[in-house]
Amino acid sequence: MKRFWTAVSVEAEEPGWGIRLDGRPLRTPARAPLVVPTRVLAEAIEEEWAAVADTVDPRAMPMTGIADAAIDRVAPDRHSFSANLGLYAEADLACYRAEAPRKLVALQEERWDPLLGWARRRFDVDFATTCGVMHVPQAKATVERLAHALAALDPFRLAAMSPLVTIGGSLLAALALLERAVSAEQAWAAVSLDDQWQLDQWGRDAEAEAALENRRRDFLAAARFLELLDA
Repeated sequence: MKRFWTAVSVEAEEPGWGIRLDGRPLRTPARAPLVVPTRVLAEAIEEEWAAVADTVDPRAMPMTGIADAAIDRVAPDRHSFSANLGLYAEADLACYRAEAPRKLVALQEERWDPLLGWARRRFDVDFATTCGVMHVPQAKATVERLAHALAALDPFRLAAMSPLVTIGGSLLAALALLERAVSAEQAWAAVSLDDQWQLDQWGRDAEAEAALENRRRDFLAAARFLELLDA
């Protein structure tokens, strides 16, 4: 889509804040009004549309994309969306450890054990861990309590949690970030540990580094979306 507007503005809308292009309400792909809960989030979306030079590039507009998803995809069936995301509780990244080398094992313990410890205290659950990639089942109570934490979230928070969980492979890291038990950079360092390790061991590869940087960009954008919901 070519840029067709001159001015972008934020306006109070029911039940939050909307964005207008030359006075006309910005809409989602499903044609619903794009209205978000906080003014600072609306202003971040406003900045994305104001920065468009000639052609709209969705990759450069993560705040808009997550807001669109919240309204068009999550809100109509929040229960199913949270249930699907909750499946990650059954195979969280932090529960699958390397057997060797010792340095990698130590790094995993350093970055993943605090996530497990926080979740144990926060949700009164326990986790089964294993070495290798063979699936290890988690206790039913653990899966249910983590899924319940997701089910309690509103569509905007759920929409932001989705890329955090799917990019990182860790529901625990996403929940810890949501509740500000870790920073966005700490969460990213935890979920990208194995990828960084592989790059360090086998040599830097431009394509692999670019792919990892794209994931980092999207992960941190989702983290910022969550932050703006609480601002």
